[in-house]
Amino acid sequence: MIWEFFKLGLKNLKNRKLRSWLTMLGVFIGIAAIIALLSLGQGLKNSIDEQFESMGRDKIMITPGQSLGLDASVGQVILAEDDRDLVNGIIGVDITSGFLYKAIPVKYKTEQQTVFIMGVYTTGEEIEVVKSMQSWEILEGRELSKTDKYKALVGCLYAKDDGVFEKGISLKENVEILEKNFRVVGFMTCIGNNQDDSNVYIPMDVAREIFNEPDKLDMLFVKVKEGFSPQLVADKVNTKMRRDRDLKEGEENFSVQTSEQLIEVFGSILAIIQFVLVGIAGISLLVGGIGITNTMYTSVLERTREIGLMKAIGARRRYILALFLIESGLMGAVGGIIGVIFGLAIAFGVELFAKASGFVYLNVQVSPWLVLFGVGFAYIVGSIAGLLPAIKAIKMQAVDALHYE
Repeated sequence: MIWEFFKLGLKNLKNRKLRSWLTMLGVFIGIAAIIALLSLGQGLKNSIDEQFESMGRDKIMITPGQSLGLDASVGQVILAEDDRDLVNGIIGVDITSGFLYKAIPVKYKTEQQTVFIMGVYTTGEEIEVVKSMQSWEILEGRELSKTDKYKALVGCLYAKDDGVFEKGISLKENVEILEKNFRVVGFMTCIGNNQDDSNVYIPMDVAREIFNEPDKLDMLFVKVKEGFSPQLVADKVNTKMRRDRDLKEGEENFSVQTSEQLIEVFGSILAIIQFVLVGIAGISLLVGGIGITNTMYTSVLERTREIGLMKAIGARRRYILALFLIESGLMGAVGGIIGVIFGLAIAFGVELFAKASGFVYLNVQVSPWLVLFGVGFAYIVGSIAGLLPAIKAIKMQAVDALHYE
């Protein structure tokens, strides 16, 4: 019986081709937007999780100010070498490293571009911490060593034509930074975005010299000893630094975060963005649902005599109700199927565009459950939208329906 209702519902949709397609428009736009956003969002989340996994869960990041250092300029709050010495003395801390960076013009032959120049510690253990935190490896050449002076390790874009400069740089060529010539000793693998892939890394002592920053640090990385809890060590770091700066709890002008906390922060931000965007897409679904309701009301009026005939030959109210709910649900489901196809096409298109632009972290994540959710949710929306027209149909009196003109 139910299967017959589905076949009859599909037949009625075919008989109202133009009206059905226009009605389903709002549904498939909404579903397409939701599928595209969820598949891209899940793919981005997985990529971020992979980056943090490669970074390791035994790392702590310390930044000036709060919220990942975004307000570090407020009150000229900084980190310094004294903070690094303090952290090094905490039980459970294995290695500390960090960055000093500035946006500085870099010259190559007759061209000049402003990029981030990053001062890094160059001993083996210290640079290994930076490498794991930044997820980079050497593509060509070598790393910086502790004996290097005016040497530079550069991002992958410097090796490409039309990357940073019109013509790619080769190993052992020079770039000019603040009137000092630096020889390129290595290229890093591409990290995935143009800003990071255009960074220039130089020894920390040289960076302090040319930046005229003898003590400042912009970011401090900590590797926790094996067997110690990163969270407990982070709490100790927070307490020691607060006391050293004579600050009360809650008044910290620095931020101490473990890898786990960073994952949670990025996950929460991503979830909020997805929630807002899916909510906006849901408005289109609501419009589509209203369209289905309107179409089903029209269908009830057009088929009044048919409804009267069904009642006259003994059709039960629940059968008539099921017929109209299945028909409206099918309208939503067909819109959902089209929406899923369009949504995945949009998502893969965005992924290709992002990778062509140098952002490799955006990967579409598609699961069978997501597809089933898209079609199933659209069917439910359609069924709910058809509920009131279906109730109107079952309340008709057979005699009145048969005489309807």
